[in-house]
Amino acid sequence: MNTALWIVAGALAVGFAAGGASLLLMSRTRYRALGANQHWVDDFTPGHLKAIGSIKLVGALGLVVPALGSVAPVLVPFAAAGLMLFMAGAATTRFRRSEWGYLLGDVLFIGAFAFVAWGRLAVEPLA
Repeated sequence: MNTALWIVAGALAVGFAAGGASLLLMSRTRYRALGANQHWVDDFTPGHLKAIGSIKLVGALGLVVPALGSVAPVLVPFAAAGLMLFMAGAATTRFRRSEWGYLLGDVLFIGAFAFVAWGRLAVEPLA
C-alpha cells in the first residue's frame, strides 16, 4: 500500500507542479493554446490565475516534500485534502460551463486525492 500511495502522490505532484508552474509562467493566451480544455481561464482575472497556479504548486509540494524530508509528514494528508477542495472548485467551474467530460476528470482527481489522504492518514501513515 505504501508503494501505491507514493506512486499516486508522486504522479499527482508532478502533474500539479507542472500545471501550477505553467499558470505562473505563461500568459493567458499561451496557456489557453495548450489544449481545447483550457478555455476556463477566460472566466478568471490574471490575479486569480496566479493564485490558482500558486495553490497547485504549493499543494504539489505538500504531497511529497514533508514525506521525503521526514519533517511533519502529517502534512501530506492535509495537502491532499486541500487539493480535494481545490478540485471541487474546479469541478464547479466545469459544471457551470457544462463541460461534462472534463468534469469527470476533475472527479477522478478528487478520488485520487481522497485515496492519498485516506491512505496517509488511516492506512499507512508516515512516521
